[in-house]
Amino acid sequence: MSTKLAINLHKLARFTNTAIPIFTLLSFLAGWRISFYFHFLTVPMIGLTLINYYYLFAQRNHSLLRNFGILGQGRYMLESLGPELRQYLYSGDTEERPFNRTERAEVYRKANNVDSASSFGSQNDFDATEVKLRHSLFPISKENLLPYRLTFGEERGIQKTYTLTVPFIISGMSYGALGKSAIRSLARGIAQTGGLMNTGEGGYPKYHLMENCDLAFQIGTAKFGVRQEDGTLDDQRLADLAAKDQVRLIELKLSQGAKPGKGGMLPKEKITAEISELRGVPMGQDVVSPTHHPECEDYHSTVAFIRRIQEVSHLPVGIKLCMGDPRQFAELVAEMKRQDSFPDWITIDGAEGGTGAAPKAFIDRVGMPLFPALKSAQDALVSAGVRQRLKLVASGKLINPGSQIIAFCLGADAIATARGFMLSIGCIQAMQCGSNTCPVGITSHNPKLERGIDIADKALRVANYVHSLEHDLDELLCAAGARCVRELSFDHLYVPNETLLYPFAHRI
Repeated sequence: MSTKLAINLHKLARFTNTAIPIFTLLSFLAGWRISFYFHFLTVPMIGLTLINYYYLFAQRNHSLLRNFGILGQGRYMLESLGPELRQYLYSGDTEERPFNRTERAEVYRKANNVDSASSFGSQNDFDATEVKLRHSLFPISKENLLPYRLTFGEERGIQKTYTLTVPFIISGMSYGALGKSAIRSLARGIAQTGGLMNTGEGGYPKYHLMENCDLAFQIGTAKFGVRQEDGTLDDQRLADLAAKDQVRLIELKLSQGAKPGKGGMLPKEKITAEISELRGVPMGQDVVSPTHHPECEDYHSTVAFIRRIQEVSHLPVGIKLCMGDPRQFAELVAEMKRQDSFPDWITIDGAEGGTGAAPKAFIDRVGMPLFPALKSAQDALVSAGVRQRLKLVASGKLINPGSQIIAFCLGADAIATARGFMLSIGCIQAMQCGSNTCPVGITSHNPKLERGIDIADKALRVANYVHSLEHDLDELLCAAGARCVRELSFDHLYVPNETLLYPFAHRI
């Protein structure tokens, strides 16, 4: 015969709800008849009794509290602590999502300039489905590597080209999505490396400009900062922004990996008076951007709109999109070819990309993952004979050298990452980006939380992270026998099945 220990929560709740007022009465009588000091217990017990009465009889929103009273509140407390308990006590090093502990630890170590070498063996599964870099039988020496240089706008022969000398770009994060201290930390840090930072779609980039780094100004579907009242592009405002020395490129965001087919979202809790002014939006209500640009109704108008931005800004202009149907991407490329008009680069954003806020259905089930999308884009451009007309940038969960080298082999010319840089300045993956309660102050506008960010220290971590990524990329290039990322190709990858280009595809 087997027995198991069980707790009858209904009986326990009845006992608790009866005992609280009785114990309150007893402590009151003891304070009255025995000693005044018993009233130090009476006062909190009266408070507890009133709270329990409210749960049981007054509030109507929570059935659990109406049935169990204060005992039910314990369940909500444990539920709220669940993520922290799992993260630090119960989850294994490779179990968490979207980034597990080993992935985060690698970024932290790089940001702190600590050797990220591991011992004994990999913690990843080896089940003959993983994508691997094919190393060369004859690796090359670092002295044979070529310096990284990527020039945007050279294909069109424009005067204001921009040359990237580090292959890692801070992906679009606006003031609004991030607080001002986090923005300044990232901008100051990337400036120390000579790298590039994308402003995100948050309007006038006040804090991005403050640290004198090179910027790509992003135009989202709401066109914050360059919008006319009817929601269309204001050419003069764009020209004024493009004239600033630090604004070196313009990116037109057609869609985003975490929420393709839906505009950006900024919860009302994060809209301060300053953000309201910079974006030209009201306070006290969520800001949801349109699903698309009114200027982009079909392939022809989209290509024409890209060309218009190029002509107004006189800068390199690229587009960012998450691929849905590769056939539509091929049609867009065909239209570019018909008009003989191409963006200077295309950023392919994978569906695994992050965001400050998006509907869960979009985060989980809309869009193509980065690796198959990137390969589809590369194949479409090569098939159309126009790969040489533009650059490809890869974005989507590329926080470490292992995933980045795969993207380079699939056709990427540069890597853009947002969450990698967030982790470098101390993000703990609390996943409270949209609630203004980020415990480390990165995505919060609460001064009490933002004070945890020391800008000088975090900027140094950003620079360390970039330099460590460069070091590891050089090591991987040497192992592959390639002198630069442009010499990498799909042939450098071991891919048992192309459907497995997405690392977790076999688990879905």
